Amino acid sequence: MPARIPLILGGGDFGDADKRGRVTDPAVAQQFLDYMVEHGHIGVDTSRIYCKGSSEKLIAQLDFRGKARVDTKVHPQQPGDHAPARLQELFTTSRDTLGGHKIRVFYLHAPDRSVPFEDTLAAADALHKAGHFEQLGLSNYMAWEVAEIAGICARRGFVPPTVYQGVYNLLDRRVEDELFPCLRKHGIAYAAYSPLAGGFLTDRFFVPAPGGDVPLQKFDLRYTPSWYQDRYYPMAAAVAELLGVVKAHGLTLTEVAYRWLEWHSMLRPGDHGIVMAASRLEQVEGSVADCDKGPLPEAVVEACEEAWRKSKALAKPYWL
Repeated sequence: MPARIPLILGGGDFGDADKRGRVTDPAVAQQFLDYMVEHGHIGVDTSRIYCKGSSEKLIAQLDFRGKARVDTKVHPQQPGDHAPARLQELFTTSRDTLGGHKIRVFYLHAPDRSVPFEDTLAAADALHKAGHFEQLGLSNYMAWEVAEIAGICARRGFVPPTVYQGVYNLLDRRVEDELFPCLRKHGIAYAAYSPLAGGFLTDRFFVPAPGGDVPLQKFDLRYTPSWYQDRYYPMAAAVAELLGVVKAHGLTLTEVAYRWLEWHSMLRPGDHGIVMAASRLEQVEGSVADCDKGPLPEAVVEACEEAWRKSKALAKPYWL
């Protein structure tokens, strides 16, 4: 059963080893991309800040086979990075680093609240009118900020945002209450990042702690930012209960996480995709296969709902 929602190859781990890259060989990344394209998943996601710019550099070396498309972002690392001149400078660096790959979606990676949104949007509109990217995206904004931005763009005739990239997985669903209705009203598609909760929803990491009452997450501190640890570690007890149901049905946490997003979440056909990360080809193959397996057994879906009910009070904001 073909997946409802396309997968997007995440480039957050692509880049130089001394810049936190895990996929450092363009030939390996090319294998990932070829497999994705062969199975109908054409998106590649990156950002100016991923692996300190070396993600875009590696992606520039890939053959897109005439089908793949790249999305990138500019994150405000300091106040003023989304001021018009600075935004244009950072975007130009991304565009030039990506070489001949046309940018599909250009995201404002997070709000730069030191700059009036109208000024930032005017600069983005000028870049769009110059033909440098196809769609404007937002990421990590509050719902009311999205609505404000949509209003500014409509009033000024600027290119409107048509994609929003945000965190979304079966443990992280705060976007459903307020953000999703806002996006639907304004015709903005969703791209879900962190489908595996930064590794928390994988059998590889979720292992019993000696003498402990519940399994605990063993994050690899070399690659897993404290953001993920702080966000998901408090949910260990809820995931432990879910894991019991998952194993009883002969499934894995990874499979359940992807199938839940594909078939049971609030994502719908027409949304932008699910951003998946991988460091080995087998992971790419497994993620694609999992998404094609169709809906989960009813008991597993209910266990996912129960995990969210027990975790909701612990969930962090979806915005930065």
